[in-house]
Amino acid sequence: MSNIFFCKTCVYPSSKPHIEFNNDGICSGCLAYNNRPSIDWNSREKKLIEILNKYKKSNPNYYHCIVPSSGGKDSYFQTMKMLEYGLNPLVVNVIPDKLADIGRHNMENMRHLGVDTIQIALDPIVRRKINKFALETVGDISWPEHITIFTVPVKVSVNMNVPLLIWGESAENELGGPIDRLDEGILDRRWLEEFGGLLGLRTNDIADILQIPRHKLIQYTYPDENEIKKVGSIGLFLGQYIQWDGKGNAEIAKKKGFKVYEKDVEGSIVNYENLDNVYMRIHDYFKFLKYGYDRVTDWCCTHIRRGRMTREEAVKINQLKSGKFPEEYLGYKLSEVLDEINCSREEFINICDKFTNKSLFVCNNKNELVKDENLNLLLKNNEYK
Repeated sequence: MSNIFFCKTCVYPSSKPHIEFNNDGICSGCLAYNNRPSIDWNSREKKLIEILNKYKKSNPNYYHCIVPSSGGKDSYFQTMKMLEYGLNPLVVNVIPDKLADIGRHNMENMRHLGVDTIQIALDPIVRRKINKFALETVGDISWPEHITIFTVPVKVSVNMNVPLLIWGESAENELGGPIDRLDEGILDRRWLEEFGGLLGLRTNDIADILQIPRHKLIQYTYPDENEIKKVGSIGLFLGQYIQWDGKGNAEIAKKKGFKVYEKDVEGSIVNYENLDNVYMRIHDYFKFLKYGYDRVTDWCCTHIRRGRMTREEAVKINQLKSGKFPEEYLGYKLSEVLDEINCSREEFINICDKFTNKSLFVCNNKNELVKDENLNLLLKNNEYK
């Protein structure tokens, strides 16, 4: 991985998981996006409407689908589309442990779209133990949030007998993967493994290692597959059926009271994404440590593909903003987050170093990471070639 190189069209590195390149040095994400104009989106939307109508007719006086929600721009868009199609959606939200004020507003405001909402707030003592454990073991402080956005809505589906779940866009599709699969995803364990971000961790392992009673981990535990099959729970990604644009979704959501941040969010180049969970800044930083790119890169690539930015502009932006040490996020200091999970700053820096892929970054003659006065690292290939 020391011979890292970058896509000739966007600025994704060869160290990005699951990325491939053609002989011209163009990544699979750009190739897939360039193929989108050839997709018959009208027929895809007709297929979507057929599926939705099937569930609407099967129980007309009940909830027709579940929309798993973070209260973000895409959650607004998903919910509004279901209402537009004439469905009665049930919105299911897992409240982050460290919820920013702007995220709280957006989450509460969503109810005014005219929908019923179920909100689950998990035991903060247990969640913070898992946050720290996941940070230490797999380098992902947001593991509890990522797993429960899948386990909790599926539990609601099973318990309330609402089979259809509508997610927004698969991250792999939006950030680089193909969008040719239109099957209705059966929500078995394999589905969770593919989309749930488990990173090799299991709830049972966490219970044993951290000595957390099983009854305190109910919401982290996926329903039994027999229960899922009995209800017939399936999941759809809306972005596989209609053209998806995060920026456009934000503009639509703003018309319904969705608030954006006062400036570009730290670690990003937009002000309308990830406005809820304060832990997300650390999560994104560890992506940079492991793979040499972060949310700045993600958005630059998205903007390049949509003609909103040139590659030259993206290189300059990445050189200026990508990979900065996460001192602050949405007005919250790093120390506030670390205090909550009982982690000192020194301990956090050591964990960062543990998960840093040294082959991507400049080291001294002792193979020690070179950092500036603000603890920022330097990519070996900082020219993005």
